[in-house]
Amino acid sequence: MARATRSSNTSTRQDDDLSLQEFSSEDNAPRRKKVQSAEVGTDILKGLAELAPATSLTRLAEHLAMPASKVHRYLQALIASGFAEQDSTTNHYALGREALFVGLAALGRLDVVKIATPQLAALRDELNETCFLAVWGNKGPTVVHVEQAVRAVTLVTQVGSVLPLLTSSTGLVFQAFMPERETRALRDEEVSALPHLLATDLEQQAAAIRTQGLHAVHGLLLPGVNALSAPLFKAGGELCGVITMVGSATGFNADPAGAAAQAIIASAREISQRLGGLRI
Repeated sequence: MARATRSSNTSTRQDDDLSLQEFSSEDNAPRRKKVQSAEVGTDILKGLAELAPATSLTRLAEHLAMPASKVHRYLQALIASGFAEQDSTTNHYALGREALFVGLAALGRLDVVKIATPQLAALRDELNETCFLAVWGNKGPTVVHVEQAVRAVTLVTQVGSVLPLLTSSTGLVFQAFMPERETRALRDEEVSALPHLLATDLEQQAAAIRTQGLHAVHGLLLPGVNALSAPLFKAGGELCGVITMVGSATGFNADPAGAAAQAIIASAREISQRLGGLRI
């Protein structure tokens, strides 16, 4: 009789354990679904970033290897929360304001942004010309901080702007100091669109930039706009950014031997020293 009772008790405990497992599984199901939804949402955000500045639903779905209907459903939720947006003219999708805010917050944690920001403000105040910092992004040189000149007419340089590699002073400094394996794809793409650019000329130009630690352009990217750019290095002598000063050709003398050039080199040296890179 006692044996039968123990067997019954054991059976009851097993049933209770199974019930708890089932309950636990059912209880965790909504949580697992939320985690999976978050993973899909972040994958779509990454896809929008990789296909920036904008992309069609079809291309995005193919890029992510997801059904277009599923991507569309998640995009609607991302649009509602401000993390994505849709162009009413082209129907193409892009990252929204909230995604930019999160990205800028993450960039703000980078040492180069923290250290360069006050230096750029001081440089802007000294010469009253627009100064900005660019880092290497997935599409090339990307503006991450801007100090606008205080004047009636300013040059509009926006955070998030991607600059050309071979037709901007900022890009040419990246081209000179970054490993070729990282710039090759973008360089080849731009060279194919600008057949007059010769590899030998580009290499000679890069060598000169490496020697001077500076590059000056006059109306290269925009007519009537001059620019000076200098590289920033972190520990180990690795390029981590480029600072640039831009101004109207009528008032900004982008002379490599002038006062503005000396000021931007001094600022770049100070930033690099604080980052542990003493290459300049």
